[in-house]
Amino acid sequence: MLLELADHMVVITGAITLAGLLAALAMLRRGHKPFHAEIERLQDRLFAIAESEERYRSLIEAQGDLIVREDAARVMAYANEAYRRMAGVTAATPVADIPHVPVLERTEPVVRPDGSRLIDEKVEAPDGERWISWVETVVIDREGRSEVLRVGRDVTERVTAAAALEEARRKAEAANDAKSQFLAMVSHEVRTPLNGILGMAGLLSDTPLSAEQKTYVGAVKSSGEALLSLIDEILDFSRIEAGRLDLVAARFDLHQLVEGVVELLAPRAQGKGIEIAASVALGVPQFVIGDRDRLRQVLVNLAGNAVKFTDAGGVGIRLSRGTAGFIEIEVADTGPGIPEAKLDAIFERFERVDASASGAAEGTGLGLAISRRIVERMQGRIGVASAPGRGSTFTIALPLPDADRNNQAPARPDLSHRRALIVSRSPFEAPYLMSRLEEAGGVAERATSVAAAERSLGARAYDLLIVDCALGDAATKRLAAAARRHGVNRTLVLLSPFERREFGPPHAAGFDGYLVKPIRPRSLFARLSDEPAAPAEGPASEERAARPAPAPVHVLVAEDNDINALLVTRLIEKLGGTVERVTNGHDAVSRLGSRSRRRYDLALLDIRMPGLDGMAAARAVRAAEHARNVSPVRLVAVTANVSAADREAAHAAGFDDFLPKPIDPAALQALIEALPAPRRRRSRDAETARRAAGAP
Repeated sequence: MLLELADHMVVITGAITLAGLLAALAMLRRGHKPFHAEIERLQDRLFAIAESEERYRSLIEAQGDLIVREDAARVMAYANEAYRRMAGVTAATPVADIPHVPVLERTEPVVRPDGSRLIDEKVEAPDGERWISWVETVVIDREGRSEVLRVGRDVTERVTAAAALEEARRKAEAANDAKSQFLAMVSHEVRTPLNGILGMAGLLSDTPLSAEQKTYVGAVKSSGEALLSLIDEILDFSRIEAGRLDLVAARFDLHQLVEGVVELLAPRAQGKGIEIAASVALGVPQFVIGDRDRLRQVLVNLAGNAVKFTDAGGVGIRLSRGTAGFIEIEVADTGPGIPEAKLDAIFERFERVDASASGAAEGTGLGLAISRRIVERMQGRIGVASAPGRGSTFTIALPLPDADRNNQAPARPDLSHRRALIVSRSPFEAPYLMSRLEEAGGVAERATSVAAAERSLGARAYDLLIVDCALGDAATKRLAAAARRHGVNRTLVLLSPFERREFGPPHAAGFDGYLVKPIRPRSLFARLSDEPAAPAEGPASEERAARPAPAPVHVLVAEDNDINALLVTRLIEKLGGTVERVTNGHDAVSRLGSRSRRRYDLALLDIRMPGLDGMAAARAVRAAEHARNVSPVRLVAVTANVSAADREAAHAAGFDDFLPKPIDPAALQALIEALPAPRRRRSRDAETARRAAGAP
């Protein structure tokens, strides 16, 4: 609008001159007689034009925006009253004498599609510094010369507000950083003694104890684990609130993730006398792109809550394809359910189910809030359906793209024309088994009692009988005998790891084989195909978790805390290894950098040590190895700082692995077992030589 008004002034001024010339020429051609009439008509037109010019000039002057025209030499050709006030001159000041307002700062011009330019300038005005946003346009004056028309608007308040907002954002970010650092420090300081509490309780539980003592030790361990979970939840929620929850997009096995979560929680569920099972529907891609660890955290949270609050029945995780390319994961349970009034608020922070509804209200109330934030960051959805006494079903829908072409589930055997009878009261494992058999082409039926199963066996022929040992030893063996009488080709018994030790050899009970709960499809189909199951199938038994390392290893432990050092030493000794301990980073570098350092198979360095911390020690060790051109020793960072940034920093410093506190004995064992075989043989030979020499 302002540009149009300014253009009109140029056009009107030229029109006045042109109209006069044209009228004079016309009158000379027509002669003297109509001269007076033409003069009157011309005067009327000039008056109208002048009135129009005055009107446009008044409109421009009335504008609060700044309007100026400059020639090629930047000499003022026009300036409205607003600009004159900002320049500190009066209306009587000739245009050519109006000074340019001093410019203190200028942004880079932005050229718009119509050719005009946008520029922001910080100027020194009589009332102080101001920010002016200019629009510059090239116009033509009455002599046909180019001029620059500049229309400016005072945006000081907007810029000041933006600066204030940026300052507030910076302060908020600094506050978040301070909060995160404080929580990380508190986490470290709490995890360090907690490492000793949990570790020593674990060692104590492996010693001869009375029943009462075992109860007390179990209480110490469970309380310590609850405290550890609380710390992790507070740290996660702090990162989310600070906007520091970073997601990764990497290829991972979705089927294995779900099955792994179920196997992780299986001992806890089976210890309560309930089941936990997983089912993967046909058509769900095996390999997808997403954040595996964060999805695992959500599933462990949901399924862990379900196990915690379910006292009868069980928990089931079902994986299927949803709509619009989404993957859906359902976590269902047969627990007490959630009151309708709580459903809308259950995902809010610090919300917990009331004790009157569930019989328990443990925890911080952060788990579901964290899960919702993670799912939403993944561009997904999470919801719950529940009612008191009817259990709960949490549903997650996530956009997880397929990682591979022709990404399909592992092939399943052809079970066409084969009929199976499943005898089980389980609310999830039995239906999931039926679905797997039917997806492979078989026909599956279910009985929930011994009497119903015997009636079915007598009524029709079956190729397969699967019996859940949870029915009881006597009932299970009775059904195996009935299957033999009725000519069933294959009989399998379902056992938990606890039941497996008590049940005895399955063949002695009349079964052809067994499956360990929770059941993986590969294990099921391997049994049906007379192929041995993969050794990784099913949860690890306690015997496997407790076996010593294949060969002794020699480990350097750099730890200034006596209790933590004692704990690590005892854990390594239980695995058949030997330990040397130092209390600071300087001694660790000295030992690892000496010519005798090859005797160490592994070095565990605490990150926080006096004198020289673990990070600096690792860098020094790597530098010494590079200078001497020797093979690197395997370095493991031991720390209570467990964030992704801490892991990245450890790897950048030269560490090979990362062992968080409290130390998990299974994780430590896995690190030792992962050592290359030559190192283990070398360590075993060194141990033999030391013993032969009479060394302690």
